[in-house]
Amino acid sequence: MKDWEKWLKEIDLFLDDGQKEQFQRYYDTLITWNKKMNLTGITGEKEVYEKHFYDSLLATCCYPFKDVHSLIDIGGGAGFPGVPLKICFPHIQLTVIDATKKRIQFLEHLADQLSLENINLLHMRAEDAARDERYRDSHDVSIARAVAKMPVLAELCLPFVRKNGVWIALKGKAGDEETEMAMPAIRALNGGEADEHYFELPTEASDRHIYVFGKQGNTPRSYPRKPATIKKKPLG
Repeated sequence: MKDWEKWLKEIDLFLDDGQKEQFQRYYDTLITWNKKMNLTGITGEKEVYEKHFYDSLLATCCYPFKDVHSLIDIGGGAGFPGVPLKICFPHIQLTVIDATKKRIQFLEHLADQLSLENINLLHMRAEDAARDERYRDSHDVSIARAVAKMPVLAELCLPFVRKNGVWIALKGKAGDEETEMAMPAIRALNGGEADEHYFELPTEASDRHIYVFGKQGNTPRSYPRKPATIKKKPLG
């Protein structure tokens, strides 16, 4: 995958042979499991490397992951973006939350196949996990990709972030509009203004917007609200 290595070089990421092998095993495992459960509609090798792996790693252009100790991926699904980041920065303590048991089972198998250490996989709703003192207001970085619109996503992600940590949201072309709508929610959750970054994927004109929000204080005790309330009445 020479194109893949060239793309990574352009964003100052360099993989050793072990990490390259981990990404190849990731692809192989993803495709095998995708035959029995719906993990991704993208299955071509080059497309997975570009639209899942590389897309996940664009977050490294926006924040210094070498300084991150704890990362929580909300709605991790097939492991994007948390697992690609973990492969590149193996020192990170990664937690992945997903409400679907079969996805967590896939991630458990994947972690074993890739020999990943310091990874915590939670079959829980984010709203419930954020009420648990083990996870609340405790992570350097909370991250999410393609989970929900920003006003909802803010209430799912910011409660996990410690004071002076960050929430990183990976969004498509609707990101700016969603972010503007979400600012009342972000402020209510003690988040700061957005630091926005724009990218295009290497082989297609596909908008990628990444937003970094600082956390200015602990989450107010009234948040997150119940799942049905968050969905029906997003903060705003």
